[in-house]
Amino acid sequence: MSKPAAPLKGRAARLARLMPSSGPSTAARTPFVLLVVLLLGGGLITLLLLNSALNEGSFRLSELKRDTTELTDEQQALQRDVDSRSQPDALEKRARELGMVPGGSPAFLNPDGTVRGKPTEATAPPPSPSPSPSPSPSASPDPDAPAAGPSASGASAGASGSPLPSGSVSATTPDPAAAPAAENSPPPTSPGR
Repeated sequence: MSKPAAPLKGRAARLARLMPSSGPSTAARTPFVLLVVLLLGGGLITLLLLNSALNEGSFRLSELKRDTTELTDEQQALQRDVDSRSQPDALEKRARELGMVPGGSPAFLNPDGTVRGKPTEATAPPPSPSPSPSPSPSASPDPDAPAAGPSASGASAGASGSPLPSGSVSATTPDPAAAPAAENSPPPTSPGR
């Protein structure tokens, strides 16, 4: 048989009195251990959720950066296109395709109402002959038939010696080769008139 433990003396006895006995200590530790386990588990779950949210945000950020790069490239390509079409040579070519001609000398009005300069009308350069496979029957007018329309009346008024109204442009005899081009293109205009 074993002997009972000898009574503790001195300092060890005082410490033994402060420490609870072994029976109630396991019952008091159980809620504390459960609380610590729940806190650690909740912390881990929170960290996992936070990590997944950050990863989702980083994926979205990389998609937005890629989209931004694509849109920047598209914007730069469009800007290059606008710049190439804004060059003077390109503008002149496009204006000529639309039937525009360079304007004549402008006149300016002074604040007192007097006119400074002498305006001249815009004249179209002679049309360049365009190669056509076969002239259409409507494109070649009968040389014996009188010309009809507003250009014929303006030409006859200017040729008869009567003065033209101010601001009107004297008409010239239309070139038969240029007739199809004149039908399809808008009338030439000059800026400021």
